[in-house]
Amino acid sequence: QVQFVESGGGLVQPGGSLRLSCSASGNSFSIYAMGWYRQGPGKQRELVAAITSGATSAGTTTYLDSVKGRFTISRDNAKKMVYLQMNNLEPEDTAVYYCNRNWNYGSPFDWGQGTQVTVSS
Repeated sequence: QVQFVESGGGLVQPGGSLRLSCSASGNSFSIYAMGWYRQGPGKQRELVAAITSGATSAGTTTYLDSVKGRFTISRDNAKKMVYLQMNNLEPEDTAVYYCNRNWNYGSPFDWGQGTQVTVSS
């Protein structure tokens, strides 16, 4: 079992940037493909960005079409951390953001509290 604590959200104006952090606890973090998810008001949770597993922190990344070129996911296996750099934010990016195992490769672990991102002028 792996647990996650997300942080770094906040209120930002359109065009602004935020960097989200996810701290993982538990064993074998590096073997899991990871993802950042979001759930906007009245919407279903969606996978925004994903990064493959591996013995090193380098991994192949994939993104939701609407965030390509604006968001970057990365991981540091030694620190058991996953990051999401978000640039050129849009009001449509407003949501609670979560990290977890990539659900395309296995059942997610228990969800953390998430971190709220609000993009508004």
